[in-house]
Amino acid sequence: MNMMSRIVFYEDRNFQGRSYECMSDCADMSSYLSRCHSCRVERGCFMVYDRTNFMGNQFFMRRGEYSDYMSMLGMSSGIRSCRMIPMHRGSYRMRIYERENFSGQMSELMDDCDNIMDRHRMSNCMSCNVMDGHWLMYEQPHYRGRMMYMRPGEYRSFMNMGMSGMRMMSMRRITDSCY
Repeated sequence: MNMMSRIVFYEDRNFQGRSYECMSDCADMSSYLSRCHSCRVERGCFMVYDRTNFMGNQFFMRRGEYSDYMSMLGMSSGIRSCRMIPMHRGSYRMRIYERENFSGQMSELMDDCDNIMDRHRMSNCMSCNVMDGHWLMYEQPHYRGRMMYMRPGEYRSFMNMGMSGMRMMSMRRITDSCY
């Protein structure tokens, strides 16, 4: 467990109601809170999800207060699960592929990419292999739109991750400056 990370969830807006403190991954928050409408990230970074088991829409949360994040982030059903993002010190490396199962054009990234079409002449990214570091991938260029957290591992199909219809068009490293 990373003692440097801590997030506190509250049932109601403006940090009111019952609370639940979390310092690691939580696949289903329903046993701790009936709903979640605000949170404070006291230390570290987290991804929060609007469905259990780290599925659905994802949002990156860094240190700060989110008194009514549902309207701020456009979430309709509230936070249902969260994942702690460990701090990574070292190199960043990821291979992105145009099609599922690591097929089609491949490009290797070691830094942020605000537009894969402009930089790598790729019209789409549907699978990837993260060798080093933690990354955020966005469905639109310039780090906009829905996002997806990628930690080291192989991702053969984004559609199998509940992201059907999403095309990843920009990628950003989660660096020390995020913490």
